[in-house]
Amino acid sequence: MLSPEILADPVELTRVLVDVESVSGDEAELADQVETALRRAAHLSVERHGNVVLASTHTDRPQRVILAGHLDTVPIADNLPSTVEGDVIHGCGTADMKSGVALALNLAATVARPRYDVTYLFYDCEEVEAERNGLNRLAKTHPEKLAADFAILLEPTYGLVEAGCQGTMRAVVTAVGRRAHSARSWLGVNAIHAAGAILNTLEAYEPRTVTIDGCTYREGLNAVRIAGGVAGNVIPDECRIEINYRFAPDRTEAEAAAHVRELFADFAVEITDSAPAAMPGLASAIAKEFLDVVGQPPQAKLGWTDVARFAALGVPALNFGPGDPNLAHKRDERVEIPKIRAGAEVLRRWLTA
Repeated sequence: MLSPEILADPVELTRVLVDVESVSGDEAELADQVETALRRAAHLSVERHGNVVLASTHTDRPQRVILAGHLDTVPIADNLPSTVEGDVIHGCGTADMKSGVALALNLAATVARPRYDVTYLFYDCEEVEAERNGLNRLAKTHPEKLAADFAILLEPTYGLVEAGCQGTMRAVVTAVGRRAHSARSWLGVNAIHAAGAILNTLEAYEPRTVTIDGCTYREGLNAVRIAGGVAGNVIPDECRIEINYRFAPDRTEAEAAAHVRELFADFAVEITDSAPAAMPGLASAIAKEFLDVVGQPPQAKLGWTDVARFAALGVPALNFGPGDPNLAHKRDERVEIPKIRAGAEVLRRWLTA
């Protein structure tokens, strides 16, 4: 259980959180423990919406900030319970993102009068489809709960500020042909052969590099899945190639879709999934104050995170957490103890200056 002694130590707290299994869709036990621990703090008002837990200070500060983190992990890969080797904690969720959640819980429990009013937000189902995402649900049903002047998403960034995020889009590009018996192939049109033009376009594609507010975002357009064929003696009449497009924050979803359709104008294009990018969010005074405390320049977030949901609500948001994003979802996922302590110190100095 999350005792006051455990809540006071972000390193031990990380270990305890990791050892509560919380694969997406199975976060109830961890949400229960988080809620119980936060309700013990007299300076917090606590709400529960499904497996989303919110805890807020109400000290009449003129500005409010949000510290947010997801409770879920990807499936276990023989990497629970956690283990410690030297200055490293190993285990599922150590980097993505229970070490970040530990920082928020530690501050929530121990900082009674922060310099801003704070909403601490812990949510479920980030690692799965968007309609199950707890932050997404809350934004649709109770957007007023997310009203703030600034937000920090405690995703793994290895102790740096990663600003904004790329947008992401999936599309299926289909080449069509005409079926025929393979013994009389000249009577048909081979759709798999025709799909070569799609692959050639992808191979020749030169992705943009876009710099916004000093942060450089590199785009990418890649085939991620291909399907075609009917039988061993049939000329196929369809070949489908799924592509993933990661686009910079200067493009809207509509502009990204138009770009994909233009590239493959000779083929049928179906946009199957899309999420917007987020601008860096560095202009606000609160963001600048946080960057001053971090003491290192921000970098572009190369990937999609829930900062985009905050941006859509008009809340500037940054990514900051102790884990290494390159270790997320790996069997040997781990987090360095000095990074946890350094991240906790940065956030505490920022909130209590």
